[in-house]
Amino acid sequence: MSELSPLLTKAVRVRETGGPEVLKVEEIAVPAPKPGEALIRQTAIGLNYIDTYFRSGLYKTELPFVPGSEGAGVVEALGEGVTGLAVGDRVAYAGGPLGAYAERRVIPADRLVKVPDGVSDDVAAAIMLKGLTAHYLLFKTFPVRAGTVILFHAAAGGVGSIAGQWAHRLGAVTIGTVGSAAKVDAARRNGYAYVIDTSREDFVARINEITDGRGVDVAYDSIGRDTFPATLDTLRPRGMWVTFGQSSGALPPIDSQILSQKGSLFMTRPTLFHYIADRRELEEAAAALFEAVGSGLVEIAVDTYPLDHAADAHRDLQARRTTGSVVLKP
Repeated sequence: MSELSPLLTKAVRVRETGGPEVLKVEEIAVPAPKPGEALIRQTAIGLNYIDTYFRSGLYKTELPFVPGSEGAGVVEALGEGVTGLAVGDRVAYAGGPLGAYAERRVIPADRLVKVPDGVSDDVAAAIMLKGLTAHYLLFKTFPVRAGTVILFHAAAGGVGSIAGQWAHRLGAVTIGTVGSAAKVDAARRNGYAYVIDTSREDFVARINEITDGRGVDVAYDSIGRDTFPATLDTLRPRGMWVTFGQSSGALPPIDSQILSQKGSLFMTRPTLFHYIADRRELEEAAAALFEAVGSGLVEIAVDTYPLDHAADAHRDLQARRTTGSVVLKP
C-alpha cells in the first residue's frame, strides 16, 4: 500500500465555519487504508441538510474538515483484515466519519455496502442517507401499516420524496406539506394523497379537515422551528411526533408538559446512525432500500451539481429550491 500514500485528490474543505462561501476546493493527500479500512474512488456524493449544519458550525467538528456523509464509488484498495469486499466492487455508504466531498477517500470498510447491478451510482449516492432515514422512520421509529395516517413535512424533499412513495405502497394515508405551490405536483408524484402548501394554507386546520378532527397517528418533522408547536396540534391523542431535523432553525427548549396537555403525546428525536450502527441492521436496511428502488416500488429523481459547485448546491438546498435528491459529481 505504500505507493498509495502520496496520492492526492480534489476535495471541498471547510477551514472556518460559516455560509456556503466557506466551501473551498483544495487538493489534499489521501492516506493508504489502514486495517479495517477501504480506499474508494467516488463517482457520486450525496448532498444532505446535515452537511449545512456542520458547515455553519451548528454541529461541531474539528477544523479543517471535508464535509459529507454519503457517497458511492469503486473500491481501489483494502486495508488488512477486510473481508467481504474486493477491489473493483461498487459500493455505497451513509455515515461514518465526515469526508465525502472528495474524489477519493478512505472509510471504515464496515460502513460500506455493495450496490446491486440494478441501481446506478448516482441513485445509490442519492438514497443511502435519505433512503435509510426513510426506512427507519417508517419501519422502526413508528411502524407504518395500511391505514396509518401520517403527516410528513417537506414532502418534496429528499427524505420526504422517498418516504411518501414507500408509505403509500404500505397503504398509509399520506399527508405532506410543501413550502410553495411549485412543489405541490412533485409531492403528489411522491405518493402523498393530500398535499398542503404552507405558504397559502394553515396546515393544522387543513389536517383537521382531512382527518375529520381525529388527527394523524404520526408526524415526521425535519423543519424544526417553523413547524413547532403547530405540528403537535395535528396529532391524535397518544400520537407520535418524530422530530428528525431542523432546516428552519433549532427548536426552543421544550417543556414536557406540552406533550401531556396536547394529548399524552410521544416525542422522539432519532438519528440514522443509531439505527445502522449494528452491521446486521445496516445490511438489512440497505437490502430493503435497494429492493424497493430496484423493483420500481420507489422511484428516485436525482439532480446533479459538479463537486466544484458545492457552494451553489448548499445555497439552493437552504433556499428550498431543490426537489428530490441532489448529488455532487467529482
